[in-house]
Amino acid sequence: MESRLDYFGNALAGKVLRHLYSASKVLSESTLPVTIQHLVEIRASQINGCGFCTDMHTKDAAHVGESPVRLNLVAAWREATVFTEAERAALELAEQGTRTADAAGGVTDEAWANAAKHFDEDQLVALISLIAVINSYNRINIINQQPAGSYQPGQFG
Repeated sequence: MESRLDYFGNALAGKVLRHLYSASKVLSESTLPVTIQHLVEIRASQINGCGFCTDMHTKDAAHVGESPVRLNLVAAWREATVFTEAERAALELAEQGTRTADAAGGVTDEAWANAAKHFDEDQLVALISLIAVINSYNRINIINQQPAGSYQPGQFG
């Protein structure tokens, strides 16, 4: 598989990606736990079918010590015993925030209330923003058919 165009080599795309990267950097420095950030990025990327981001975020999570068992169970988190209640709340919010067309009502009040039990306001802002940013990256890569498999942790800085 080859990408439709050299998105990462395009000057205009570089400007767009700089802004997305800046947002990502702010989120990575937030008080939202890094483990939860990785799980949310992986789950949204799986739902969207973004191989490039799924490859990147699973490798980044493994690089910082995430276990293979947990990484392998992200897609089946509801039936897995390896996730905390806070992680489960974040994964539910990520799913509902990503599947907005599938879930006619968007994010349910129940999912929001559950997330609000585990995260403070700044962490909720980070979580909402992270879901939005990873969905943006996913859309770019899916539309461009960005191939997956060759990412190396730290490749983008």
